[in-house]
Amino acid sequence: MGVVNVTPDSFSDGGRWFEPASAIAHGMDLFAAGAAIVDVGGESTRPGAEPVEPAEEQRRVLPVIEALADHGRISVDTRNEETAVAAVAAGATIVNDISAGLHEVAAGLGVGWVGMHMQGDPRTMQHAPTYEDVVGEVREHLVARAEAARDAGVDELWIDPGFGFGKDLRHNLELLAHLDELVATGFPVAVGISRKAFLGRLLAASDQRASAPALPGLVGVGIGDDTTPVPVDDRIEGSLAAATWAAVQGVRLIRAHDVLATVHAVELVGDMALAGAA
Repeated sequence: MGVVNVTPDSFSDGGRWFEPASAIAHGMDLFAAGAAIVDVGGESTRPGAEPVEPAEEQRRVLPVIEALADHGRISVDTRNEETAVAAVAAGATIVNDISAGLHEVAAGLGVGWVGMHMQGDPRTMQHAPTYEDVVGEVREHLVARAEAARDAGVDELWIDPGFGFGKDLRHNLELLAHLDELVATGFPVAVGISRKAFLGRLLAASDQRASAPALPGLVGVGIGDDTTPVPVDDRIEGSLAAATWAAVQGVRLIRAHDVLATVHAVELVGDMALAGAA
């Protein structure tokens, strides 16, 4: 799933694809790079982001969806019912829903649905997120949402643990390490892990270790949520490592900014696995 942020303020590329013509061209490039789905969003949900009015969100995304829908499958990244309905009318066939509350809308529209876990909302979600058992709590929430979606009549659905949405560094790493437990629920799993800040922090710690090679791995580096991450455009190694790990664990849908590199990395690991099984 390739990403087109039609926003002035998204964390990864805010403003770069804000004009319809540039967003459409980028979406076409993502399809050419191997994206099976292009995800179009008009509201930044980065930590601290303010909500966008549905009318403005629709002004941003609908021309892009209409232009791209004849060229491949389109999802709309929204938590607003009005935008979901308008986007499907424009050609979207999946609602990518960070609120995990639009399953009945998706069912009524006869489209696919991605339900994501988030603690809090984008404005507050990174203000000291707390869990007793992050893997168990996220799994329980997502299974309940998925069962509700299935009961409502959604035929195609994915569950998404919501990396970076109300999780600190340790929570994200625990979820990444235990993706197999989400896969074991039987519901297809999606992840949006590309360019996330916690990967930037891991890469910053890796750079620090490189300057002090006596440190074993990242032990002793003192990495934490106060570690300054490397810049967004310098996170491709972490994004590819996380994507291939997710694919090996059985994740079915990977949301990525660097589509061509991600496709190549996942295909390479898949080919290696097939060769090993031969």
